[in-house]
Amino acid sequence: MSPTMPYGSWPSPLDAEQLADATVRLSEVLLEGGDTYWIESRSLEGGRSALVRHRDGRTTDVVTAAPDSGTFDVRTRVHEYGGAAYAVTDSCVVASRREDDRLYRIDLVDDGFAPPVPLVPADGRRYADLEIDRERALVYAVVEDHGGPGQYRTDPGASLVAIPLDGAAAEHRDRVITLVTGPDFVSSPRLSHDGALLAWITWEHPDMPWDSGLLHLGTVADGGGRLLHRRVIAGGPSTSVAEPLWTPKGDLVHVDDRSGWWNLYRSEFDAAQVRTRHLHPSDAEFTLPQWGFGPRTSDLLDEHHLMVSFGAGGRRRLGAVHIDNGALEAWDGDWEPERDVRAAPGRVVFIGASATQAQSVVELDLAQGQVNVLRSSSALRVSAESVSVAEEVSWPSEDGVAHGFLYRPTSETAQGPETALPPLLVLSHGGPTAASTAGFDPAVQFWTTRGFAVLDVNYGGSTGYGRAYRERLRGRWGIVDVADCASGARWLADRGIVDGSRMAVRGGSAGGFTTLAALTFTDVFAAGASHYGIGDLEALAEHTHKFESRYLDSLVGPYPDLADTYRARSPIHHTDQLRAPMILLQGTEDRVVPPAQAETMAAAVRAAGMEVEVHMFDGEGHGFRRAENKRAALEAELAFYGRVFAFTPA
Repeated sequence: MSPTMPYGSWPSPLDAEQLADATVRLSEVLLEGGDTYWIESRSLEGGRSALVRHRDGRTTDVVTAAPDSGTFDVRTRVHEYGGAAYAVTDSCVVASRREDDRLYRIDLVDDGFAPPVPLVPADGRRYADLEIDRERALVYAVVEDHGGPGQYRTDPGASLVAIPLDGAAAEHRDRVITLVTGPDFVSSPRLSHDGALLAWITWEHPDMPWDSGLLHLGTVADGGGRLLHRRVIAGGPSTSVAEPLWTPKGDLVHVDDRSGWWNLYRSEFDAAQVRTRHLHPSDAEFTLPQWGFGPRTSDLLDEHHLMVSFGAGGRRRLGAVHIDNGALEAWDGDWEPERDVRAAPGRVVFIGASATQAQSVVELDLAQGQVNVLRSSSALRVSAESVSVAEEVSWPSEDGVAHGFLYRPTSETAQGPETALPPLLVLSHGGPTAASTAGFDPAVQFWTTRGFAVLDVNYGGSTGYGRAYRERLRGRWGIVDVADCASGARWLADRGIVDGSRMAVRGGSAGGFTTLAALTFTDVFAAGASHYGIGDLEALAEHTHKFESRYLDSLVGPYPDLADTYRARSPIHHTDQLRAPMILLQGTEDRVVPPAQAETMAAAVRAAGMEVEVHMFDGEGHGFRRAENKRAALEAELAFYGRVFAFTPA
């Protein structure tokens, strides 16, 4: 029998240094022939995002140095969240470099890569969502114009452009051809297989892409220099549209939520009309919220089938959809697809996690009937006896039923006292239009292996449960999310699962706001940790970046018309109601939630006579990327809980 030890003090196989050093973030899977590409964000390299290629069992970096001999961080800052930072063909890679915001062409040479060739000048414009036109030797891209090198605008113009692949525009900006301009936002340029048609998506303030958008279609003319016969084929008010995808026969598949769920639709074209069919009607979600560019949850498996990832009841599954009749065949297995799904005849590659294995690049070899892990996000290993497996839970809240995942404290080397109950950490995810998943996450297991219970809440507003659930948060941010987190904690305490006197709430970004609001406006939690969270909604409305600058119109209401509501919901104006200590962790270069938010919140809490601990991390933006900062943040938070909940961390 394992020795009895106080909850929170159990020795864990996961420490903060291991968690920071041995973990990478995986994203943006693409397939080209037999090659698989993806991006790894590496903490040990200062958070650099490296583009890698997997070929014949060997994984190599595509590029390690730029022409100026500096580093090459394959990342884009469009919308600050970026995404879709590269594209590939059988002869080259086009990638965005974070250090100068330029696009580069990297030619494939024998079994390696040639030095990067710049395609655009360093003029303050940022590029994302790349689509290569092989026949015309162009790359289509979304561009965000900040006015000049090193400049930053809070309201940059957005356009869809065509860029020569030969590098002619690197010294001559006028060689970059503007195809679409005018809308507040543009995304998803997708070229038909025959090169004749281009699809793209636009949306306007104050909407976010999961609120409303339009799917456009145009004929590519003049060697790629113009788009003719433009028309809108899907979307509109209160309809979100995403993921246009061309079939070999020239049909266009997309996702929209006109039915209340993000479902698949197929459009056929002729000279006279567009015929659109609801491909697979169901209470399931066939895309993810478009926080970054290029979410890819559908791809062509062969000429008759799409490979899809879809969510229902908080879980995501793989499936094959017949393009002609919409029949869905679910593919069940140990791995749950969490991010990009890419397919080609004979194989499927996706980013997913299992109940006991961390997020990985997973390949399904259909010919051999094998599952191959090409890359794991974590080198950490936890014995099966110490893994806490997610339990789906739902509970009554003030505005209906809320959902989440419960992780119980689990260890093969320790157990809690029979007379005690474990402390609880309630996790409030960011977004707030995002969702928690149930796969193995070392960041969750860090706590459960120490004797914490964890409740990962998909509060009202989360995706994966249909538009109606997502819109529970409209006008009620800081109310519904807080109530769902607080009621979930009470529900567990009432059932004798956790210690109701030792419950904490933690979250980052929007989840940080929920954390601060829960500490301020409820008496449920004894402590909280806000990672780059929002304390002042007015300051956020006035100073955040363009992509989210009108987001609060739907979450709270128009500003400044409802300024009183903004103040009423902002924890910074109600520190007299605080009854629990907090820890604030913040990056100094955060453009989404400016560091002044944390500093002002800390000052207000101190002035109110409450305990607050503040950690500012130089050089970090919205989310910590460097190993040493991730490690320091986690160690500080663990020590904080140990002090507040009276245990000594192992």
